[in-house]
Amino acid sequence: MMASTTELIGVDSVLKIGILGVGELTEKVVIGLRRSGFEGRVLLSPRNQERAQQLAKQWNCEVRADNQQVVDGADLLVLGVRPEVVQQLSDEVQLRPEQTLVSLVAGLKLVELQRRFPRARVVRAMLSYAAQINQTTVVVTPGGEPHATLLGALGSLVVLDEEEAFELATVAACMNGWFYFFLSDLQQWFTDKGLSREQAVQLVMGNLQDCLASARHQPSTSLEALGRAIATPGTFTAAGLEVLRDKGATQAWREAADEVLERLHKPARL
Repeated sequence: MMASTTELIGVDSVLKIGILGVGELTEKVVIGLRRSGFEGRVLLSPRNQERAQQLAKQWNCEVRADNQQVVDGADLLVLGVRPEVVQQLSDEVQLRPEQTLVSLVAGLKLVELQRRFPRARVVRAMLSYAAQINQTTVVVTPGGEPHATLLGALGSLVVLDEEEAFELATVAACMNGWFYFFLSDLQQWFTDKGLSREQAVQLVMGNLQDCLASARHQPSTSLEALGRAIATPGTFTAAGLEVLRDKGATQAWREAADEVLERLHKPARL
């Protein structure tokens, strides 16, 4: 569930957040937190200077001289660097005992994070760019405070006790990216047939929204059952579905998910 404004007021009355790695995703996190009502201090690392300065100007953040200053001034840290940069970063900063470190680094397991940052209280989180509009699914392991309430303000919070389950959530996050390409291909089909881009977008996005709305309205009914109710024998929907399955479209998605999960199970290369 999304954290309430009242809950956030309690959190941000004392909490100071440090961002280690100001990139696309951490930028969305900062924007979403501010839009949710978070008023605490947000300290930014200086490496991506242009993006950091823009965030500071538009969303009331502070750019620090170096990463250690971010660590020293923060209660909770958000790690948003690329996996190959983690080693360098861990060598240059010293965290306080039990300082919370929320890692957004895909594939980097808790045991490896703890090895790199031995004094920290390490947490893994997974979310999407929809964090900036407070509409993302936020997955964390382990749960606890203050990170659960804070990140829950970015959308819908899912707390997982087992890290293995978190890896499956990582696959789901990859699917989030794949969906854009799938929808783009569908839109392109309509434009190739003569519709305007705006009309194609309206049809594809509108039908997707209809599907999600119907599924959410009937949570006790399986997605397959909802599909079968539409793709009844002899319908155009059933005819198209048969082609998709014959061409391996649905199987390809499963194989792509298996590929990501297999890579996640390999030891991190840092």
